[in-house]
Amino acid sequence: MVTSPSDSERLAPDWPTVRTQLEQLFAGCDDIEMTTFRFAPDGPEEALLLSCPPLTQGLDHNLMRTAIDSLLPQAEARAPGERRPALIAFFDARGPAQRQYDLLETLPAIADAVLAGRTVLLLQGWPRAAGFESRHIAHRQIEEPATEAIINGPREGMVEDLDQNIALLRARLKTPRFKLEFHTVGELTKARTLIGYVAGSVDEPALAELKRRLKRADKIELLDTTALRELIEDNLYSPFPQYRVTERPDVAVSAVMEGKIIVMAEGTGTILICPTLFTDLFQSAEDYYQRTVIATLVRFLRIGAFFIALTLPALYIALSDFHPELIPTNLLLTVLDSREGIPFPALLEALMMQFFFELLREAGIRLPRPIGAAVSIVGALIIGEASIRAGVASPIMTVVIALTGIASFSIPQYELATALRILVFPMMLLAYALGGYGLMIGYIFMFLHLTTLRVLGRPYLSPLAPLHPRLLLDVLLRAPLRLRLRAARRQRGGVRP
Repeated sequence: MVTSPSDSERLAPDWPTVRTQLEQLFAGCDDIEMTTFRFAPDGPEEALLLSCPPLTQGLDHNLMRTAIDSLLPQAEARAPGERRPALIAFFDARGPAQRQYDLLETLPAIADAVLAGRTVLLLQGWPRAAGFESRHIAHRQIEEPATEAIINGPREGMVEDLDQNIALLRARLKTPRFKLEFHTVGELTKARTLIGYVAGSVDEPALAELKRRLKRADKIELLDTTALRELIEDNLYSPFPQYRVTERPDVAVSAVMEGKIIVMAEGTGTILICPTLFTDLFQSAEDYYQRTVIATLVRFLRIGAFFIALTLPALYIALSDFHPELIPTNLLLTVLDSREGIPFPALLEALMMQFFFELLREAGIRLPRPIGAAVSIVGALIIGEASIRAGVASPIMTVVIALTGIASFSIPQYELATALRILVFPMMLLAYALGGYGLMIGYIFMFLHLTTLRVLGRPYLSPLAPLHPRLLLDVLLRAPLRLRLRAARRQRGGVRP
């Protein structure tokens, strides 16, 4: 329902009151510039320009005035007293398709235009204003994303400017089927957000559900896509991510071509991809820039790294405390010899070393980049060596924790790697309490949880549960392009070549 603006929101009919309204509206906003000018050298003030110089890179108002005069044919031939009425008639006569400006009728609309980087022109005796596009903000240059570096493939990454990000996507997807729908979120931030999808390929029920959820974001003051992530997720308390984050335009375009939806926001260089399934979290952009066999083996390596990062410390605790008979004799003697003199049980030893490893990881992330890597490596060497020499930890436990950390680094999606860092602790507790049975119970509960998760109406473990064998060609495997094309033709009911 569209509501008409109140009298207090409209421009006053007399010019001095208009000046007062604008001064009250922008009171305390020293970055807003108001410039009045006359069409005749000795005439009264007849026009006013409003702008925010930091958003327009110091636009010269004299140049803007010249540009406004050029809108009116034969402006120089008119008498100075005729220019203002002629400009008003010119602005009112132009249709929407002919305008190079926006007509603004209320004070909130004028404020929104100025704070969005437009220059607003007000004329005496005209109950409206004209907003001209003059936004010019310095942005970070396009560069390779630091979190998704690859060896082969494009080096472009998203930036904080939404229009520039749209250009990166449109340059790769030149079809009107690629739809971009804008929404404004927040009463204070008024951040532009958009959802993008390919019509005819998108999952329509998922799209409708996502739009319904994003409508609830109108009152959220959005500075990043973090708040939108919580609206996308069905289960807020699950450690597993139900969305995928990327800074690469090629990954985003590939996702929408597969029928997924992307969500973007102004002021951030990250794109949310949804619905994201569990198997999507093991895929990397470089999979499609490598040979099929290599990409498939690397994908299996990541899946193995997932189970190593989740299970290895718990498995060591279960075998050493409950099932030593399952360890080969020579290895068992080595383990017992390395644990001689250690005053802590295997659980406490593992918890302590894992805690130290997490501290080093956080320190490496938070410190400046040139120092962070050095601190992580040197800290790990010093703490590991000192723990062994002091008899606080055994060499075998140090190796187990190091392998666990390396395996977690092999996961392409940081959100999934973070979930593993959390889940490894309850798995260790279950292994210490019940041994191998505890590990089985932990895996049973984890898979039960995964099977109950749904993302925008789709099962999280699809196409594994429920099983869709044809869809596994590009999930567990990186199938050759020919096989994927055949599968796509069969799915559309096409004829096999």
